Amino acid sequence: MIKLALVAAMSMVLMLQPAEAATKSKARATATKRVKAKPAKLVKVKRTDLAKAIAADNRKQMVRRIAMVHGKRRVVYSPVRRAAPAVALLTAGDLAGLNRTPDPLDLRSSVAYVIDQSSSEVLFEKNSSVALPIASITKLMTGLVVVQAGQSLDDVLTITDADVDKLKFSSSRLPVGTRMTRGNLLHIALMSSENRAAAALGRNYPGGITAFVAAMNAKARALGMSDTHYVDSSGLSSQNVSSARDLAKLATVAHQEPLLRQYSTDPSYVVEASGRPMNFHTTNYLVGMPDWNIGLQKTGFINEAGRCLVMQAMIQGRNVIMVFLDSKGKQSRTADAGRMRKWLEALAPSGIPAAAAAAVPVTVSAAATAPVMVQ
Repeated sequence: MIKLALVAAMSMVLMLQPAEAATKSKARATATKRVKAKPAKLVKVKRTDLAKAIAADNRKQMVRRIAMVHGKRRVVYSPVRRAAPAVALLTAGDLAGLNRTPDPLDLRSSVAYVIDQSSSEVLFEKNSSVALPIASITKLMTGLVVVQAGQSLDDVLTITDADVDKLKFSSSRLPVGTRMTRGNLLHIALMSSENRAAAALGRNYPGGITAFVAAMNAKARALGMSDTHYVDSSGLSSQNVSSARDLAKLATVAHQEPLLRQYSTDPSYVVEASGRPMNFHTTNYLVGMPDWNIGLQKTGFINEAGRCLVMQAMIQGRNVIMVFLDSKGKQSRTADAGRMRKWLEALAPSGIPAAAAAAVPVTVSAAATAPVMVQ
């Protein structure tokens, strides 16, 4: 009997275990459902889940940092706003609508003007009569006035606080107190576009900077540069304006001065500043290229003017003057010069092909809001 009782008891235990397991499993499932049914804010999100959420949303950025919460270190993830995209500044040429003017060479410059230096024949023209800011192209006139004034190039001048750029806050390698000869200041003003050097040249003119600017404007009038006006000797002011036609006249005259040719086309030069040597380099890498024969050049840039370039060069045995204003992109003005050179090299000996000649002349009024083609 005892044996029968033990067997019955064991059978009952074995029968109850699956039922109990099923009951526990059902209870766990119910508990899980209850947890999932809770509001989302009460659910703990694992770090791996958070990482997946961040990766899934490309428009959001999160930063991980350590914070002290109730005296304990905690990892905190915070959203970070993306910086607003940079807004391209409009140049004076853009405001006049010149950037919408097409041309057969697809130039990046809103203004282009190329002439035969010997005959003054216009080879290429695009918005050439529009007066625009010319930035450091101004220094070409600064150099012309200094050279033709006959001031001693050996005089030692001092950079003062008056030469510091308080308009654009441009940098300079010439600290206040630097002593340098007028010749060296002229050299680096033309070759490296040194603003403090150009300012010092104007300030040390008889009568000071006011008299120097007056001499610049007088020289412009004498050369027939009717679209030109200067207010400083460096070109930092956007009120220094000229047209491509006028700048071609200036380049033609400046090219007659051997010192301006040499200083503007040196790839690099070591000058003495306050008794120590300083190495300066050109702002136009084309002067060091063996396939270019450049006799005079000057670059320029301020936001209002865009990238600018004036050059005298020999192409296929012909001396030409090139002017590019309001160019977009750091290398665009020199790239446009390369396009122009290839185009000139392809011209027939008799001159410009009829088809190209009909398409090239382009002018736009300074007050125009859209490009106007003139045949």
